[in-house]
Amino acid sequence: MSPDFHAIDIPHELVVCLDHVGIAVADLDAAVEFYRSAFGWVNHHQETNEEQGVVEAMVGPKGLKETDGMIQLLAPLNEESTIAKFIDKKGPGLQQMCLRTTDIEALSEHLRQQGVRLLYPEPKKGTGGAKINFVHPKDAGGVLLELTEPVSSE
Repeated sequence: MSPDFHAIDIPHELVVCLDHVGIAVADLDAAVEFYRSAFGWVNHHQETNEEQGVVEAMVGPKGLKETDGMIQLLAPLNEESTIAKFIDKKGPGLQQMCLRTTDIEALSEHLRQQGVRLLYPEPKKGTGGAKINFVHPKDAGGVLLELTEPVSSE
């Protein structure tokens, strides 16, 4: 007998779309150029996140809509960064998948009530000042699942 998924009060409105897929790369400029020359995509946003130890670029088609997912290219700033360690262990490639939420605190509380482990006790600062956290890969089928609440455009 299959479980009754409707019996759990899941806050469906909290997760609005797939925000991005993160790819670990050794050379950010070369990776951005690949997506430009192969698909005509543009670099919508680039920043350095010292706390996370990465320089990142968000790439996608020119005419993105708000709920269109992007590809986040992540290059390490130094050998101690999580991305450097990921590349050393697994090589460049798919590193994480990110879901966009309207309320990271409420979603985090819901997940914790379900027994899901989050990597940080409180959200940290991510791309463009967004609040971020991660679901432990052991609780998400082996996938590092990022949660992001972008800065409000209001």
